Amino acid sequence: MLQTIQITIAPQLAADAESHKLAVASALGCLPADLLGYHIEKQSLDARSRQALLHQTIVAAVGEPYHGREKISFQPVGIHDAEKPVVIAGAGPAGLFAALHLLEQGIKPIILERGKDVRQRRRDLALLNKSGILNPESNYCFGEGGAGTYSDGKLYTRSHKRGNIMRVLQLLHYFGADERILYEAHPHIGTNKLPHIIVSMREAIVAAGGEIRFDTRLTDIIIKNDSVAGVVTAQGYTIDCGQLVLATGHSARDIFYLLHAKGIAIEAKPFALGVRVEHPQEMIDAARYHCERRPEWLPPAAYSLVQQVGGKGVFSFCMCPGGIIAPAATSPNELVVNGWSPSRRNNPFANSGLVVEVSHADIVQEKGKLMHDMQLKASDLEGPLAFLHFQQWVERNCFAAGGGNFKAPAQRISDFVAGKASQTLPDCSYQPGVVPADLKTVLPAFVHERLREGLRIFNTKIKGYSSEAGIMVATESRTSSPVRVPRNPDTLEHIALKGLYPCAEGAGYAGGIVSAAMDGEKVAAQLAKMRA
Repeated sequence: MLQTIQITIAPQLAADAESHKLAVASALGCLPADLLGYHIEKQSLDARSRQALLHQTIVAAVGEPYHGREKISFQPVGIHDAEKPVVIAGAGPAGLFAALHLLEQGIKPIILERGKDVRQRRRDLALLNKSGILNPESNYCFGEGGAGTYSDGKLYTRSHKRGNIMRVLQLLHYFGADERILYEAHPHIGTNKLPHIIVSMREAIVAAGGEIRFDTRLTDIIIKNDSVAGVVTAQGYTIDCGQLVLATGHSARDIFYLLHAKGIAIEAKPFALGVRVEHPQEMIDAARYHCERRPEWLPPAAYSLVQQVGGKGVFSFCMCPGGIIAPAATSPNELVVNGWSPSRRNNPFANSGLVVEVSHADIVQEKGKLMHDMQLKASDLEGPLAFLHFQQWVERNCFAAGGGNFKAPAQRISDFVAGKASQTLPDCSYQPGVVPADLKTVLPAFVHERLREGLRIFNTKIKGYSSEAGIMVATESRTSSPVRVPRNPDTLEHIALKGLYPCAEGAGYAGGIVSAAMDGEKVAAQLAKMRA
């Protein structure tokens, strides 16, 4: 019978296979020769004291054959009704996992992806980073795999009630992800490896009878008798269908405008907005590991910060150890930044979003400027697109402050806290380039004020956090969707339009790769149930 135990071990011992086996055998009270196999079920790093420790849950076979970790695989069945496909708008994690689940139920999915496949998409990202040339349909947000493909591949989620997290991780492992994602407390794939996994998923979907059409943007939804009857693409052709999974992500503003124009109910949804902060990774390592230099057996250090300021949360978001700040805009004349890390997290900088919660009351404070600059009516700021308008307004202001060509306005953190403009800037990983700016004139007043107070407090939690070595780059604004597409909690269909299944992050029901994938599976399962 397999035995499950917990051990605590120094990382340098865990990194050595023989030392680790001896520690496991000792905890089991058996001879190493009787330990016929084991695997790590869970693992977390505790770096609160000067001696970092790993807490591990081990599943071991003592005196009996070891058959390895339980695995699952993609198991499609023959498509039983190819004449009635399900259209999925978006080839991000939600769309891909929805397609996989439909194929396991014998239902044909047709995925419409406005962007390009991962290989072609990489070329567009290179043009954006090196030359400031943006393709509105192929960028860090749009394209095969969605926003997560080229922005890190972090798999941590708190959404345990939304679905089977382990199934999502096991499928990612099945399609090529490292086994470590199955047991690490904060699993991460890396931007350099995730594209290969996405390609494997695409090939499996196509081999099982599904379709993926790239460079194909959904432009209209055909409605008959209050039900979805089909969709229209940018190429002008129509696909007849009775079910549409809307998995277009948090940046597909044209979809929100389309729904609103057609009278399909949507709601304004609060989000968070701020900046990317970046520090030398060595500084974060020293502060978190209580040492001058990080030992090789420890991973680049991460952090998570949160503080209430003026009744609103100021918090770190999408922290990237050994990472890079990237331009994540989807439209010309708008500036958005995001962060990512390769699998080894071996770049010299650590970056993180540092954002402030935005409420409708905050938008009202900026009402005059917002209406003037965006040519809006007062009613626009009371409607379902209010937060979208606000988000777009801030992004345009940041683009102008950077001087164009996707150069970003930036400021030393110490100067930002002190309330003075930066004359010079430290080195930064943001490839299009940064220009000195007083972010007080770029960010809305309530964002600036809360960030400033939050940084003072964070400096007491991480030594040197608000020092001159750190830089703030504006603006981090795509933390989540500014719109929610309401759905029936039981059927998961839109509350008024039969056959429309709002899904994942763009619809307001997820917040990352794993939660989006789980929502895609959840919607597909319910859709299949309704068709049975």
